Amino acid sequence: QVQLVESGGDFVQPGGSLRLSCVASGFIVDYYTVGWFRQAPGKSREGVSDIRFSSGRANYADSVKGRFTISRDKAKNTVYLQMNSLKPDDTAVYSCAISGIVNDHLLSPYDMDFWGKGTLVTVSS
Repeated sequence: QVQLVESGGDFVQPGGSLRLSCVASGFIVDYYTVGWFRQAPGKSREGVSDIRFSSGRANYADSVKGRFTISRDKAKNTVYLQMNSLKPDDTAVYSCAISGIVNDHLLSPYDMDFWGKGTLVTVSS
């Protein structure tokens, strides 16, 4: 059974940090790109970052470059999103998803094949 389980969402003050985790199971993660997406209230879902699990090659949205870092642990079948210098605009439900597509640029939500349920990140003073 294919599963993606996110964790790590929390309430944090502006300037703070969080690390999100996405644990994959039920399939061979090496064959996929794993992406992090977010959806803020009243807004469309947008891509944040993705990583080719086999190679570690990563892409980032311009809005998070220099603040967020995506990584993966092959032994744990887990993808992480380290988020630093958080801003109120980063408030959203963050979800991970997988795609068989390999790209030099960030994948869109329409490229993804399977989704986790998401974890809430709230940035506020």
